[in-house]
Amino acid sequence: MIAPDGNVIETEGLTKRYRQVAAVDALDLRVRRHQITGFLGCNGAGKSTTVKMLLGMTHPTSGTATLLGRPIADPKANRLARRQVAYVAEDKHLYGYLTVAEMVRFTRSFYADWRPDVADGLLAQYQLPPSQKIRTLSKGMRTKLALLLALARSPALLLLDEPSEGLDPVTVEGLLRVLVAAAADGVTVFFSSHQIAEIERIADRVVILDRGKQVLDLAMDDLRRDFRRITLGFPSVPPPREFIAAEARSFRTSGRQVTILAAGDAEGIAARGRALGAISVDVAPVDLREVFLDVVGAAA
Repeated sequence: MIAPDGNVIETEGLTKRYRQVAAVDALDLRVRRHQITGFLGCNGAGKSTTVKMLLGMTHPTSGTATLLGRPIADPKANRLARRQVAYVAEDKHLYGYLTVAEMVRFTRSFYADWRPDVADGLLAQYQLPPSQKIRTLSKGMRTKLALLLALARSPALLLLDEPSEGLDPVTVEGLLRVLVAAAADGVTVFFSSHQIAEIERIADRVVILDRGKQVLDLAMDDLRRDFRRITLGFPSVPPPREFIAAEARSFRTSGRQVTILAAGDAEGIAARGRALGAISVDVAPVDLREVFLDVVGAAA
């Protein structure tokens, strides 16, 4: 078990290569206990590969990692860790020849922490037909069933890979509420997604992955408090970027206008712009979408 103040997931230089292509490249990841961490990236960024390495489904090329304090390189330790993990895969592996009710009973038999009341409530909420064969269910209904099987347990870690894939907006809203409630009950939630709005709604922290590389690890409260977009208009050619502080994450010039994404000291940067002759200054908060597009573009 992890220490009370420990990280649920830790990786050091975690790398997965397929021939010359690095699907995950030297990843140093920290997922904190009792938080909701969003793992954000475009399709193909390496999110699913990372999850599969943590669960022992594929082996790293190099680097190390621990899951719930146990090394993933040790098969026995990894199996013990996985007993405390509820996992919903992107492709929602389910036995198509079983009915919904049979799948629920089959899964329940493996877990001492199964909560029948939660399972029954979700069965009704998701309007899952108990007697219907899984292979006849729509993609969205299979996703709902996979979520039920994970959420009916009392795991230490809820690990979800693109959990909202195939769900309608009403069900997505319900899913987000369920994840927030799980975190409030002491469950650590780590979910990968390319849906920025979902992560911005509920995550305590966001980790952004781009083409296998981690390009940002940030508390959402810090983003809301510190990140600003500063737009400076100059009467002639703008000054070079050397006038800005280290807090500036990006600097773009378009004609006589400069746009800066800053992670702090926004007023100081604005003041330096004025001192250098800026005739218009605008400082505005930014959202996760703008930060994501900026850091992914900068990594290109």
